Amino acid sequence: MASRSTSTVDVEGRTVTVSNLEKVLYPEAGFTKGQVIDYYLRIAPALLPHLHNRPLTMKRYPEGVNGMFFYEKSCPKYRPDWLQTTAVWSEGRGEDINYCMLQDRASLVWAANLADLELHTSLSVAKDVMQPTILAFDLDPGPPADIVKCCQVGLWLRELFGSFGLECFPKTSGSKGLQVYVPLNTAVTYDVTKPFAHAVARMLEDAHPDLVVSDMKKAIRTNKVFVDWSQNDDHKTTVTVYSLRAKSQPTVSTPLEWPEVEKCFKKKDSSLLIFLPNKVLSRVEKHGDLFEPVLKLKQHLPKPKDMPQALAEHYERFVPSAKPKKSTAKSPARSRARKVQ
Repeated sequence: MASRSTSTVDVEGRTVTVSNLEKVLYPEAGFTKGQVIDYYLRIAPALLPHLHNRPLTMKRYPEGVNGMFFYEKSCPKYRPDWLQTTAVWSEGRGEDINYCMLQDRASLVWAANLADLELHTSLSVAKDVMQPTILAFDLDPGPPADIVKCCQVGLWLRELFGSFGLECFPKTSGSKGLQVYVPLNTAVTYDVTKPFAHAVARMLEDAHPDLVVSDMKKAIRTNKVFVDWSQNDDHKTTVTVYSLRAKSQPTVSTPLEWPEVEKCFKKKDSSLLIFLPNKVLSRVEKHGDLFEPVLKLKQHLPKPKDMPQALAEHYERFVPSAKPKKSTAKSPARSRARKVQ
């Protein structure tokens, strides 16, 4: 067994232990743990605001992208005493789960050293885990479809939300597909956003049955784009913008400008939307954080009376028939997460 080399680094006044920096985590690319840590340190100014105060689910690859991996919701007990966590009630477990929160560069280095290649966060922040700040659509192509077809669906989403006077922002998933975020940053719950997203997916499916599906059954997704609306849920997490992905190459979930989406669709060239760490760092240096408005822009979803009839009919069908149960009586942490040190 190879010996484990460890050292300590000072990151903004905090001491972080790192190990096996030369270990190759992306064999095809020869991309090492040290390079993973270096990328997250350099992208931190753009990345950290999108992680701030959000419960994190770690997706760890201790043996690299070709080895086994596991999701880790509970922040490890061996975490540094300065790393912040937040307690969120789990109905399934009947108890709080203490999630990590990556609030600074030192926390990023600590997580990267654990081979947490992918960063998956809630669509809501810890102070109110039932109030999403984002409406998200994950456009997932079924082979042989690729991101080019996702671009077409993304452009339809932009057109739809534009008709409501709302802005939305695209990013690559860093894997096969495209994601479209609609910033909200206003008082709304998942009981509103999830059925609305479901209704949008069904309306697109009705309008474009040859290209769009709203059901995740893989058998019906061949050469079509699955508009995944189900991510709009307090129990789920979505890959964070600027996160690495565990693919053969260290691809990154990268924010885009809409003309880039249009160009990819027009040229039918999926390679236009593949981004590796150095390219992403160069883009941020040139353009800044293209996803910054997602954190700040305040928008309201349309009321049913202001929706097209087809959308309103689907929405009314998917809205919970009963008022949501208040979670404060038996599970206060579910409605108001607690920060612990």
